[in-house]
Amino acid sequence: MENNQELLIAELVKLLQGGMAHAGFKDAVEGLPADLRGAKPENVPYSIWQLVEHIRIAQWDMLEFSRDANHKSPKWPDEYWPAETAPAGEDEWNKSLTQIENDLEAFISLLKEGDLYKPFPHGEGQTLLREALQIADHTSYHTGEIIALRRILGAWK
Repeated sequence: MENNQELLIAELVKLLQGGMAHAGFKDAVEGLPADLRGAKPENVPYSIWQLVEHIRIAQWDMLEFSRDANHKSPKWPDEYWPAETAPAGEDEWNKSLTQIENDLEAFISLLKEGDLYKPFPHGEGQTLLREALQIADHTSYHTGEIIALRRILGAWK
């Protein structure tokens, strides 16, 4: 039988990978037509591309903070949001999606190796558990926005 830490890590991994009770990030971006990635409907301050990039940057920052005491976070909020409303092309879109996936897997590896409850010596009380919950919450929040934009744009299931 698994111990409590192993059970918690297994549940955190499921949460981070998304899609248990609702659509996950991969579902939200799958099949999105290229011409809609930079679309900004009226009264919406960002495009799907900007949300994807924001997720990538924030997740990368939380990963690096969790594994590198010398990591310097981007300047909030300017460096967490891209100015461009659309990716330069298919390569940039795919690169962003790949980094999101790779960074998530790297964070999951940290979870499996580290102490969930030990505060980082370079932080202000942050722990792996807190960062895991923050990544999951942040990604889920913006995934919902991506899906709402896709609905507005007529490009959701």
